[in-house]
Amino acid sequence: MRPLLPLPGLAPIASPPGSPRGGAGPGTTPLWQLLDQAAQAVQAVRAGASLGDVLARVPVAQRPGVQALSFHGLRWLGSATELRALLAPKTPAPPVDALLVLSLALLWPGEPPPYAEHTLVDQAVTAVRHRAAPAAGFVNAVLRRFLRERDALVAQVRKGTLGAFNHPLWWVERVKRDWPQAWQRLLASANERPPMTLRVNARHGSGADYVQRLAHAGMAASLLPGADLAGQAVHLNVPCPVPQLPGFGQGDVSVQDASAQRAAAWLLQGVPLAPGARVLDACAAPGGKTAQLLERADLDLLALDSDAQRLQRVQETLLRLRLPAAGTAARVALRAADARQTAAWWDGKPFDAILLDAPCTASGIVRRHPDIRWLRRPEDVASLARVQAELLNALWPLLKPGGRLVYASCSLFKAEGQDQIDAFLQRQAPGTARLDPTSPGHLLPLADNGSAEVGSPGGGAHGGPFTHDGFYIALLHKT
Repeated sequence: MRPLLPLPGLAPIASPPGSPRGGAGPGTTPLWQLLDQAAQAVQAVRAGASLGDVLARVPVAQRPGVQALSFHGLRWLGSATELRALLAPKTPAPPVDALLVLSLALLWPGEPPPYAEHTLVDQAVTAVRHRAAPAAGFVNAVLRRFLRERDALVAQVRKGTLGAFNHPLWWVERVKRDWPQAWQRLLASANERPPMTLRVNARHGSGADYVQRLAHAGMAASLLPGADLAGQAVHLNVPCPVPQLPGFGQGDVSVQDASAQRAAAWLLQGVPLAPGARVLDACAAPGGKTAQLLERADLDLLALDSDAQRLQRVQETLLRLRLPAAGTAARVALRAADARQTAAWWDGKPFDAILLDAPCTASGIVRRHPDIRWLRRPEDVASLARVQAELLNALWPLLKPGGRLVYASCSLFKAEGQDQIDAFLQRQAPGTARLDPTSPGHLLPLADNGSAEVGSPGGGAHGGPFTHDGFYIALLHKT
């Protein structure tokens, strides 16, 4: 499920610091400096860099503002790029072009701008004076022309696929082919701000109790329905910085989307796993699902990941949540290894259950990581699908007869979901593998994701008053 590229965390985005008039009060960063660094981030993503890597190099005090501006710019990058081509057909130097495109995205009518129009224009011109002074007049003229002719220019840009949907053409065509009844809504949802969903540590309390605890702290929240969520998933009405969550440092709660919570939960569906059951969490980093399994059951769990550095995050997560819990039969071991190379890490003892958190395009979580759509290439889908098939082929023999395996990917693309599982089942000997008919299947980031097209057999059970991330979840039984 996790993307192959390092990406920024899932915490909510703070509003950019600075005065609404563009000035800077004591201890704040001037808007022009935030625009300059956000433009550098956009330029780096256009050159193939991960936004997470870029943001990690931004000073901590400036990071929330730079992240908010760069997220906004990347969400509307397609429209802004087409707009710049209309206003200035000759492409300027990359640093100037990135600042110009970012500024146009911030002025685009897709969502309320974080600053007044005249402030944005003034501060963008100030930023370009510090980076490429001769281009200041050019940037000023382009931005002011857009404000004068905005309605006509926006209408013209929206006639094209890139300007209308803010995704590469190949991505639009694939979503359209996979989801012909919902493709436009899916592309639009990728530019929405994601909800903030919490997972309450089942060993520390219930979701209902935590909702009351949030209320006492002045934070409105609601408990999410669904038997698979086990009363531990909470929707926070207004996102907040993670450290402000009551009991976060004590391990009482984690941030995890409802779809991701369902992926691990389905390993525990049906007949309960006996205390001490052997479980493999393949591709475990950063550890959210590993922790969720240990919160809800006493398991002998092996958390495996090919990236030793990312595996350290699993350890940090378990320490914060105080897992495995003292006085229980639960145990956990962490190991860095390629799950496909079973001879290098498997001890020969079969597993009762396996969670395969498969590497994928991450096309279902674009609203949280707006750089994904610009970094992926069409060939990535087939390449990642091959890796997913290799993982399924390698791990299935390690499962006991009567055992269960959950395959999950945070992708909208059927090649990484239903098509992948259909092909896997066809490769198995007749009668040896069965797809549980109650599996969620494809969960789409739409408010009505219990519809027939989504393939969610529980109807509204998988929907709700807000949207989950895009996911695919399949429960397989070894018969």
